[in-house]
Amino acid sequence: MPTSSRFASQSRVLLPGSERKPFVPAGDPKAAKTPKVSTSVKTVPAPGRIRVSLIVPPKQPLDTKRLGKLDARLSRAQFAARHGADPASVRLVKAFAKEFGLTVEPITQPGRCTVQLSGTCAAMQKAFGISLVQHTTEQGKFRLREGEISLPAELDGHVLAVLGLDNRPQAKPHFRIAKPRATNVSYTPVQVAQLYGFPAGATATGQTIGIIELGGGYRAADLTAYFKTLGLPAPTVIAVPVDGGKNTPGNANGADGEVMLDIEVCAAVAPGAKIAVYFTTNTDQGFIDAITTAVHDSVNKPSVISISWGGPESSWTQQSMTALDAACQAAAAVGVTITVAAGDNGSSDGASGDNVDFPASSPHVLACGGTKLVGSGSTITSEVVWNETSNDEGATGGGVSTVFALPTWQKNASVPAPTTSAGGRGVPDVSGDADPSTGYTIRVDSETTVIGGTSAVAPLWAGLIALANAQNKVAAGFVNPALYAAGAKKAFRDITQGNNGSFSAGPGWDACTGLGSPVGNLVIQTVAPKSTTAKKAKKGKTK
Repeated sequence: MPTSSRFASQSRVLLPGSERKPFVPAGDPKAAKTPKVSTSVKTVPAPGRIRVSLIVPPKQPLDTKRLGKLDARLSRAQFAARHGADPASVRLVKAFAKEFGLTVEPITQPGRCTVQLSGTCAAMQKAFGISLVQHTTEQGKFRLREGEISLPAELDGHVLAVLGLDNRPQAKPHFRIAKPRATNVSYTPVQVAQLYGFPAGATATGQTIGIIELGGGYRAADLTAYFKTLGLPAPTVIAVPVDGGKNTPGNANGADGEVMLDIEVCAAVAPGAKIAVYFTTNTDQGFIDAITTAVHDSVNKPSVISISWGGPESSWTQQSMTALDAACQAAAAVGVTITVAAGDNGSSDGASGDNVDFPASSPHVLACGGTKLVGSGSTITSEVVWNETSNDEGATGGGVSTVFALPTWQKNASVPAPTTSAGGRGVPDVSGDADPSTGYTIRVDSETTVIGGTSAVAPLWAGLIALANAQNKVAAGFVNPALYAAGAKKAFRDITQGNNGSFSAGPGWDACTGLGSPVGNLVIQTVAPKSTTAKKAKKGKTK
């Protein structure tokens, strides 16, 4: 039981960026306009226990201007020593937790700036100055809060985010199952890789690709059967549980389609790579905790992480976006590349007006848009922007962030002006085949089906980066500055036809397909860290 009132007696301050909007059930036509609270909300019983994640400041802030430079790269141990959780903030949080009857969970990864607390809903409400309610929908029961979180004044600046009080679904998977149509074509991931000039016979042995999943699961028997049809050995796949998430395969129409698409695409185009799937809950807490877990995973050590889930920027709290972007900055600092699907609902991203999808809009990830690809063997006969909205089969996401500023490496890309003073980051960065009418042949829950969506492009690029890491013998890390450099144009097929709604493709970067689709061999050369390239060139001259 608490023994003092040190924190309880202090004045309260609002946690910046913590405001939660009213909950709108999935499919509600009012979602994009004027969300209202349902009348079926009831209070959560006090006996219920929950676990929350507090994001605290690092010991030292990262120099984000140095991200992507090989000489600034840190090992995971070095990162933990320099940029792990600030001990003073952790001590304050522990004292705060004790006073309010909350339990501090063990910190297992020193590089994460995360402190987890568990306790009853009643204790959480008192500690964070909020009210928790329970809402029942067809999707299940959700614990909700609205408004802002408040903290004792002494914690001001020592707690940057509080995640997990609200467990509403945060993101959607960005995949589309192809509708039967006589004009459809499909490819195996190996065939797509061949069309894009991935090096024949190359492997990613020694590399681990991390995949973030917010639901669903895989079956080993399906993977064995699928890779047998490709003439490849089944990959080594391990499930890593985060925040209670686990490998829970259900059916082909659910999140299993996302999980199997991700695994099969990246493992097929990067044979020999180990696949670590970080299963978590579909909440902002789970999403962020899974990314930080993968980034700081010193056991599996992924060199690239693929994410095919997201939602419009407007559906996130500012504290969540800031915390997730910080996790992506940490990835860049330790040499981990993150590829993210840009969304499947065109320039609107399924909301009102023009929107970009997050976390694709983070300036510290490689945002992956979609094309419609037609070709055979190693010859592409047609590639345009993916836009099948007339057939109700989606379109590539893309546009301009209203939250993240224009990055320095994107300043010469002619990104359209943002609609807010804070925004400017253009999405996507790159692209690849995503149209379900030219989709990927995938095996899900004993069924063979054709799936598209930008969910296929994130693992495609993750596989390419894994091949680059193996071939270059050094992790590519934060690749965006290298890909936007003037000399990198040859590494892309420039997509100049089509639109995603409000934006049209054209020469150079555009808000539909970014820089374009990959010319695999040249991408591998382009993302090689400069010092490595320089050493190879010098070695060649001495022969």
